[in-house]
Amino acid sequence: MAPCAGCFLLAVMFSASCKAITSSDQMCTEKEANKTYNCENLGLTEVPDTLPNTTEVLEFGFNFLPVIENTTFTRLIDLMFLDLTRCQINWVHEDTFQYQHQLNTIVLTGNPLIFMAETAFNGPKSLKHLSLIQTGISNLEFIPVYNLEQLESLHLGSNHISSIKFPENFPTQNLKVLDFQNNAIYYISSEDMNALDKATNLSLNFNGNDIKAIDPGAFHSKSFQSLKFGGILNLSVILKGLQNSTAQSLWLGTFEDSDDQDLTPAMFEGLCEMSVESINLQKHHFSNISSTTFRCFTQLKELDLTATHLKALPSGIEGMNALKKLVLNVNNFDQLCQINAASFPSLTDLSIKGNMKTLDFGAGCLEKLENLQKLDLSHNDIEASDCCNLQLKNLPHLQYLNLSYNEPLGLQSQAFKECPLLEHLDLAFTHLHIKAPQSPFQNLRVLQVLNLSHCLLDTSNQHLLAGLVDLRHLNLQGNHFQDRRISKTNLLQPLNSLEVLSLSSCDLLSIDKQAFQSLGKMSHVDLSYNSLTGDSIDALSHLQGIYLNLAVNSIQAIPPLLLHTLSRQNTINLSHNPLDCTCLNMHFITWYKENLQKFEGVEETMCANPPSLMGVKLYDVELSCGITAVGIFFLIVFLFFIAILLIFSVKFLLRWKYEHI
Repeated sequence: MAPCAGCFLLAVMFSASCKAITSSDQMCTEKEANKTYNCENLGLTEVPDTLPNTTEVLEFGFNFLPVIENTTFTRLIDLMFLDLTRCQINWVHEDTFQYQHQLNTIVLTGNPLIFMAETAFNGPKSLKHLSLIQTGISNLEFIPVYNLEQLESLHLGSNHISSIKFPENFPTQNLKVLDFQNNAIYYISSEDMNALDKATNLSLNFNGNDIKAIDPGAFHSKSFQSLKFGGILNLSVILKGLQNSTAQSLWLGTFEDSDDQDLTPAMFEGLCEMSVESINLQKHHFSNISSTTFRCFTQLKELDLTATHLKALPSGIEGMNALKKLVLNVNNFDQLCQINAASFPSLTDLSIKGNMKTLDFGAGCLEKLENLQKLDLSHNDIEASDCCNLQLKNLPHLQYLNLSYNEPLGLQSQAFKECPLLEHLDLAFTHLHIKAPQSPFQNLRVLQVLNLSHCLLDTSNQHLLAGLVDLRHLNLQGNHFQDRRISKTNLLQPLNSLEVLSLSSCDLLSIDKQAFQSLGKMSHVDLSYNSLTGDSIDALSHLQGIYLNLAVNSIQAIPPLLLHTLSRQNTINLSHNPLDCTCLNMHFITWYKENLQKFEGVEETMCANPPSLMGVKLYDVELSCGITAVGIFFLIVFLFFIAILLIFSVKFLLRWKYEHI
């Protein structure tokens, strides 16, 4: 009875008083101290006085500034980036930015502009990027010319522009990006294009314009980084108009909401009269495709035929020895051999992902591509009971292989013997049947990245990852371990070079303190979405300077002895854990608040206990873990009770001793 009473008195005596201290939120969100602020969608009608004068990046969109003038941003003389998207701006007055000499980017997207003064952009010494998307512009004469000599990108999409004729003195010599997408341009004249003669390596975007005619010679002798004419159905008009021009990249694809039009060999005749390295024809439909369809494609280095309804590529295609990259995603092949890979002997990059039918992997379909370095066959429902040497025959230079999101694959010992130079292997969400006790990866001695997430692996096989002496990045997310724990001896032990490890969503309960002892080079460890407690942190005690993700676990308290381990790490995420905010966890909470700069996800790092503090952010909690007034009272009573008990005990002992003399 007395001991129980004593425990009760001690518990009351050291009871804690807890409270949340809520700091008042800034009106604008600070992204980088004194430099970067987000003030979007706050209903503001002026720049808040709380913004420091040193602000360099200001996101001010979705507020209300119908008029901007030279007093609007006076204080912010260090501005470099200003986003005023959808602020209902109608008027931009003279010298609005006269004090912002460092300003290089102005975004005015979505403002119904009525007036811009001739000197509206006066002030910045090097204004490089200007966005006037969806501002109601119908004529390029509306854009102020003054102080745009350094302009590199001009975005004019989604307006009502019908002519690309610039004012005579508009400076185009430094332009690198000119975007006219989704306007009302139907005709491009030679005179219009002459204004761009001084621009070099220009990326010009006409996507979404229904161009019906281009003056012969309008693009004559002009050179472009990229040209985009997406969504235009009559490709022959475009290709004839581009005669005698040069482009690194030509985008001629169409979009989901556009009508399909059959592409005939005749449409590509104009391609023979221009120089281009890369073409995108996505979502078009080839009619009567044959080897002659590709007659004018011989100079290409890259060809993208995504979603072009292809069932096969014709045999007999000649002259495409220059082609390095071929994209055949989202088509209708039955077998891999139907691409007739031998027609493209110089390919280094091949992508066939998201096929609309189950793709038969075949055997030796790619053996003529001995220079192939990158192969993406993901999302194809490929199934193979014995993978992958027959299928990847004669691909000795392959460095990247993606077989993720396919049907079950059976892997024998040295399943990738045909491609010993693999550096990146992705098998995510593909059920793997390992059919040999040895590792299927044991010959991949230069492999650096291996994604085995959600592969339903037998993680009890300690030899599964043997031979991967240079592996740097391993993803085991979604695989389960025996008894829901990682033991001292495990499949990770051979990976001495590992730097990044993901064990997210593995349903783990615990990790042995020596489980990662051989992994001394790790810099990034993701243990999120498990059921780990604070004790599992001890497994990382030999590591320092790492990124540690422990979000969404079952961590309630972290023992004081483990704070040293956490203090040695660079970044820690403890969000969405049921943290205990009582005095039992006082040492951790104090340390957490002192080291807040180490943590990410602090807005989601909250208390779960006691109920009175549930949902309170951990950095807002203040604990008083001393003796309360009630505790002092009970301490006095308790000591008085002990003193009386001691007196009676001494008196009893003396009487007993006297009686037995």
